[in-house]
Amino acid sequence: MNVTIVDYNSGNISSVINSFKEVAKDKINIEITSDLNKIRSSDKVVLPGQGSFKSCVDALNNIIGLVDTLNDFVINNKKPLFGICVGLQMFADIGYEETETKGLGWISGKVLKIDNKNKKYKLPHIGWNQINIVKDSKIFKDIENNSHMYFVHSYEFVPEDKNIISATTDYSSNIVCSVEKENIFGTQFHPEKSDKIGLKIINNFISL
Repeated sequence: MNVTIVDYNSGNISSVINSFKEVAKDKINIEITSDLNKIRSSDKVVLPGQGSFKSCVDALNNIIGLVDTLNDFVINNKKPLFGICVGLQMFADIGYEETETKGLGWISGKVLKIDNKNKKYKLPHIGWNQINIVKDSKIFKDIENNSHMYFVHSYEFVPEDKNIISATTDYSSNIVCSVEKENIFGTQFHPEKSDKIGLKIINNFISL
């Protein structure tokens, strides 16, 4: 099996790479690349994301053909893709970080700034927080509800279809922290920074 982590210059993804390699243990081929042919031919794709919504979308668009290749992979070929942090947020139609920016449009919705209730809640939301698993999700197989995951974000994904939400976390409001729609998976938290439980989530995705 070939699992490709998309390298599109979105920041330091070394912890993502290390975690996937640790879980794969040489049984699965993990490749980090922006090569369109390699992405196209892989069995699963991981879309990490660090920085702002706009900077990540711009970085994707800067690699000619990458967005079309990802659309083909996800929408036409229905292969599994896992978005992490801003990688998840880019599933949306539109985001409002820095400026209004068009997303990938895979899951209808918007990316909005977290309501900090007049500075009652610090932004960015950084650190460990409990997740509430709200539906059976393949990536949460054998994960206990109310497990703690590691977050770093100031913006949240607000999908139109609430049925695709697989987990939420409580920070000023019920924030969507995981989604599953057919072959599309994403977490707002960082599984690669969430210790053994995070590695289990990565393993669940690899094992799909």
